[in-house]
Formats: sequence, C-alpha cells, structure tokens
Amino acid sequence: MMGIEILDMTFLQILWFALIAVLIGGYFILDGFDLGAGVLYPFIAKNDKEKATIRRAIGPVWDGNEVWLITAGGALFAAYPPAYATTFSGFYLAVMLVLFGLILRAVSLEYRVHDNKWGKIWNACFFIGSLLPALLFGVAIGNVFAGIPMDAAGNFSGLVLLDLVTPFTLVCGLVGLALFLCQGVCWIALKTRTRTDLNNRAEKWRMPLQVVALVLFIVLTLLVVLNLGFVGPAATAAVPTIVLYIVAVLFVVAIGAAIFFGLQKKDLLCFISQSASAFILVVLFALSMFPNFVVAAPGFWSGAASTAGSITVASAANSELTLMVMTIITCIGLPIVLFYHVLVYYKFRGRIQEEDLIY
Repeated sequence: MMGIEILDMTFLQILWFALIAVLIGGYFILDGFDLGAGVLYPFIAKNDKEKATIRRAIGPVWDGNEVWLITAGGALFAAYPPAYATTFSGFYLAVMLVLFGLILRAVSLEYRVHDNKWGKIWNACFFIGSLLPALLFGVAIGNVFAGIPMDAAGNFSGLVLLDLVTPFTLVCGLVGLALFLCQGVCWIALKTRTRTDLNNRAEKWRMPLQVVALVLFIVLTLLVVLNLGFVGPAATAAVPTIVLYIVAVLFVVAIGAAIFFGLQKKDLLCFISQSASAFILVVLFALSMFPNFVVAAPGFWSGAASTAGSITVASAANSELTLMVMTIITCIGLPIVLFYHVLVYYKFRGRIQEEDLIY
C-alpha cells in the first residue's frame, strides 16, 4: 500500500513536503535561539544591564526569525489544505497558546524598554511568552508523530488539550525545549563580550544544557524503538529504518561537535554545530513521517496504527497548477528573504558593546 502511495505522488508534491520541512527547520534554528534566550532570561541574567544585553542580542532579529514559522504555515495552507485544516483545528487550543506566547513575548520586549515601572512584570511576560512556544512545539510534534485518533474523514475524535499530553509527547516537548535552550545559551555566549560575567555564565551553562538535550534525545529514541519498534504509526513511513538511524547518529555527532567547540571556546562554530543539530532533528522527524502529515492512530501506547483517515502527501496535495505557481513565487521570493536575513545579521554582527545597549 505504501509503495502505491509513493507512486501516486508527483515531484512537486514531494518538493513541497521537503520545502515545508526546510522552513520549519529554519524556524527551529533562528527563532530557536530567541525562545531559548527568553527562557534563560530570568536565570542567566542577574541584573538589569545583563537583561538588557540579552534583549539587545535578539532585538534586531527576532521578528524576522518568526517569518519562517508564518511562511511554513502559509505553505502548508496553500500546498496541503486538508493537512492544514486538520492539524490547526485539532490543535486549536495549543496553537492559540503558542500564538499567545509569541504575542506576549513581542509586547514585553517593546514595553520593557519604555516602561521601567512595570519592568519586573514585563520580564516575567518575556519569560512566559518564550517558554510556552518552546515547550508546546515539541508536544505538538510528538502528537503528530505518534498518531492521533481520527475518523475516515480526517476529523479528530474527541481530542482535548489534556489528550495531547502523554509521557511520550511530554518527552518530545522537553527535547524541543532543551534544544531551544542550547540554541539560546550558544547565542548569548556568541553575542556577549568575552570575560564578562554574563558571557562566563553562558559558557558555564552551555555544556550541561547540551548534555541534557543529548540524554533526552536518547531517551526519546529508546521510547520510539522499544514502544513502537517502528511498527506503530511511524511504520507507515516510506523511508527505510536504517536511514532514520543514520540521521539520528548525525544528530548526536552535531551535538558532540557543539560540545567540543564549546570547550574550545569557539563560540561561532559551537553555535553553527548546535544549529545543525536542530535542523537535523527536523529532518529526522520529516523522514520518519514521510509521506504522512498526520497518521490516524488509536494512540502511542495502544498498539498498531490504524491508517484509515491518515492525511498523506498525495491525499492532501493541492492541484499541480497551484504547486507550480507556488514554486515560481518561491524561486523569486526566497532569495529576497535570504538576502534580507544575511543583510540584517551582517549589519548586527559581532559582540554587543556598552554603547549598543542604548535603545
């Protein structure tokens, strides 16, 4: 059945599945260090000056980084409307909490600069607005991977917010949170002046967080292998298991490289390696799901998958004309977006100096 499903897919359908994965991977890298820095904000920064330094480290880029998430959602809506409708409606409350967190983070960043009277409140809002998305993204991905109860029409059957939180999805959320924290602490170490207290603190926290992320990933892998054995919902994926294991090893290698470069105090290489690990994890998830977007299943802990009602690349894809127009627009628009990002990061390159803290 899966072989027939693959033969039914066209090049453009597969291309847009890959492009959406790339967009999500870009978001996990770029907004990942924003969210991670926000979660670490009340713990790693000990005074107002250090807090201002962290805000300044992400201030010029955080809004541009969120474009990747918006673009991924828009691409999913245009290329695979049924997948968009099912996932966003089924995770409605979780999605609203994520959006609430992102809005709260944006508002707190701006108001904290101008409103010192409510400074502690805005600091708390910045932390909460960063923590909610950082944790819930992983929980949502865990649910999509494990399989969700759906009927033959692709509708969720009695799913509420508490149903989304299982031991497996909670571990997925913690893995995502740990990776965001690693991204954040690596970015803080990269952007702060060397031999300052904040920089030393970031370097001190960096390796323990990376080790925690690695351990959580190993725990997650064991849960998948021992409980699903690649015979549950993930068994509907078309990618050979050996490929998944190879990509998983690459993730471990990337984390190991980040730890190594961190110990060598090569902050840029450490951040690049850490970013590579985040992107590889998204690739691993996409390969584990392909050609599915959402698998209809009785649940992670309840045995074999029930693929009736599953939403796949072939069943959810828009028309070939729509995909072709989207591809042409992407070929024009993507280089412009990439040029903007390169320009912004080049303009605000280097470590933050005292004079940079002036708004």
